[in-house]
Amino acid sequence: MKFMKLGSKPDSFQTDGNDVRIVATEMATDIIIHVGEVKFHLHKFPLLSKSGRIQKLLASPTDLANNIHLNDVPGGATSFEICAKFCYGTTVTLNPHNVISTRCAAEYLEMHESIEKGNLVYKIDVFLSSVFRSWKDSIITLQTMKTLKSWCEDLNLVDRCMECIASKASVDVSKVEWSYTYNRKKLAPAVVPKDWWVDDLTEVELDQFKQIIDTIKTKGRVSYQVIGEAVKTYTYKRVPGLSKVSVIQGDAKVKSLVETVTWLLPNERGSVSCSFLLKLLRAACMLRCAKACKNELVKRIGKQLEEASVTDLLIPTIDGELTIYDIDMVLNIVEEFVMQDSDNGGVKDMERSGMLFCNKKGLVAKLIDGYLAEVAKDPNMPLLKFLDLAEMIPSESRPVHDGIYRAVDIYLKEHQNISKGEKKKLCSLLDCKRLSPDACAHAVQNDRLPLRLVVQLLFHEQSRSSASASVSSDSNRADNSSVVTSYGSSRSAATTLTTTTTTTTTTEDDSWDGVNGVNTVKVKTNVTPKKILGKILPVKGNGNGMLVSSGSDSSGSPEGIAKATPARKVR
Repeated sequence: MKFMKLGSKPDSFQTDGNDVRIVATEMATDIIIHVGEVKFHLHKFPLLSKSGRIQKLLASPTDLANNIHLNDVPGGATSFEICAKFCYGTTVTLNPHNVISTRCAAEYLEMHESIEKGNLVYKIDVFLSSVFRSWKDSIITLQTMKTLKSWCEDLNLVDRCMECIASKASVDVSKVEWSYTYNRKKLAPAVVPKDWWVDDLTEVELDQFKQIIDTIKTKGRVSYQVIGEAVKTYTYKRVPGLSKVSVIQGDAKVKSLVETVTWLLPNERGSVSCSFLLKLLRAACMLRCAKACKNELVKRIGKQLEEASVTDLLIPTIDGELTIYDIDMVLNIVEEFVMQDSDNGGVKDMERSGMLFCNKKGLVAKLIDGYLAEVAKDPNMPLLKFLDLAEMIPSESRPVHDGIYRAVDIYLKEHQNISKGEKKKLCSLLDCKRLSPDACAHAVQNDRLPLRLVVQLLFHEQSRSSASASVSSDSNRADNSSVVTSYGSSRSAATTLTTTTTTTTTTEDDSWDGVNGVNTVKVKTNVTPKKILGKILPVKGNGNGMLVSSGSDSSGSPEGIAKATPARKVR
């Protein structure tokens, strides 16, 4: 830390109580100056020789000329005392902690070169030039300016200091010495990271941080990743519990910070993680930030939605909403993702990035299916919004429908009072051909699904088995005991895919989870899918894996299927 000593005489200022300062000399004091609640008993001559303001005050014809009140001195009594000691030639020490307040007090007292050569203002300006060349001293000096903002702005101290800080942060890393910052240990060999300055800036005020970052952006020598890291680090330092409702709800300062850092983020995709953006959006929703702020975050999240996790998307609703999570906000995000994907050229992007492009959409589809499975547990989740979000994902983005099946199954379990028409709409999201064998095995035993869908699944599985059998060589078709998987359903074993006699272990939660719901049982494989279909309903295939009934059913309802044969009463 830099410092500068002025004067050479010993300190003759003495304290008489907390509110009185007296200069102890052979000559009696002849003037009293009040600075706030502190009285200074001083001599006129030293003050008149260096202060233009004191000259003007003592020149006025008044009975109170020897008793002056200076209640608006910048920095108060402490700064005035340093200036007064300088007038007496007493030794004083300036450092980054007191130089700004002393400089403002010297300006107030008009201690310029026009009064005396080598006056205090000049000496402080020389010292400040040295201070601003030091990274850490510049940060300390900037922090002391917040209580004297108007004075510092008028004297151009703020701009000078921030320009120096921004310039140092923009220096090529190869030219940076590790001593620029004091809060990190020097490495051996000395390797300076690109974001070496980020932690130090978390100590400054929000408006100062904004101005520094804007200046760094203008210089254009720092990468957008480092600037994004600086913004993220500052946010977490100022609001450690960013995603906690109890920490941020109703806090005006946090609201201002969220809105400010949102617009400080670089425009480039990937400047910060999608998880961080979603935390900002969650805070913006809970704090009721400006609509423009939330829209900007939604736009940014849409650019990199494939990086998000289901937990990140679970944005709580604000007071007064019926649902637990804000599905409308997620709808907006997915809409932005689809729109940006379309704006980027679609097929051209696929040609340019190949499988990476397809993988991006597939990741988003998997993400949204997982999100739907979570919000499906909410008893107040409207079916229309659930359907809107599920249908917003393009069909080609879901090569496998296990995820959406799990979400549909959970919704049916938690909303058992929905109408048959609503159940039909919900199950129309599923494509039998895109369910894995495990999901099919669970679905055909799922009594929450419409029977018509189950029969379609059976027919598709029979077609798949036939195709597999035609490719394979002659094999032993004798009855064997085999191990298959069951997911603990209440549907009759007569409608299972490969058996007529099944022993299952029913779990408390029989919804499809794709991984953990598997129970291993031994079954006899006496009956083929074709025989099961014959028992349920005389059918014929159309070649596309769809069921064609021998008797027409215009409604397509489960009841229409049940009338065809008494065998379906096993349900």
